[in-house]
Amino acid sequence: MKIVLASSNRKKLIELQQILQDLDVELLPQSQFDIPDAVEDGLSFVENAILKARHAARLSGLPALADDSGLEVDALQGAPGIRSARFAADDSIDNAAGNSSDAANNALLLERLQGIPPEGRDARFQCAIVLMRFAADPMPLICQGSWEGRILQAATGNHGFGYDPLFYVPEQGCSSAQLAPELKNRLSHRAQALRELQQRWPRTWR
Repeated sequence: MKIVLASSNRKKLIELQQILQDLDVELLPQSQFDIPDAVEDGLSFVENAILKARHAARLSGLPALADDSGLEVDALQGAPGIRSARFAADDSIDNAAGNSSDAANNALLLERLQGIPPEGRDARFQCAIVLMRFAADPMPLICQGSWEGRILQAATGNHGFGYDPLFYVPEQGCSSAQLAPELKNRLSHRAQALRELQQRWPRTWR
């Protein structure tokens, strides 16, 4: 089964391939079909995942898998939320288009949380995953995962990407970026959503 991943993020492709390895699925990046990124103008993770999956399915002619994920920080009223990848770009003087670097996003998050003690830095990663059987699919499969933690006062660890170096996982006593990839792929918000996807995978595709 060939499925197009509605993302150009190579790290995300590798992570999803590892998690979905038990299914008979060949996950192909949308860049292989010269598909540009979809316009993410939804107001929730679910809406944006649907937009991306439908866009990729329409332009590739294949089933499409999309996720929209991000970090919610309670002290920031849920920010950066659906703008997680563009957090620093949105905050820039010229409101630069596109995603900002991980380093810039992390620096801005630490700046916004300056002076807030550890007990006030609760946060969670959220992930919505959408499987679109075809572009006009009226009932796409939607799965969700949430990973609770808190924001550290300084980046720690070299694994992962995005906000992983700042996301402290209490049960493991370390940041997400300090976890071995295999362990992160069992615990993360994306792993939780994908486990639900595996359980609800269309029977006719098994």
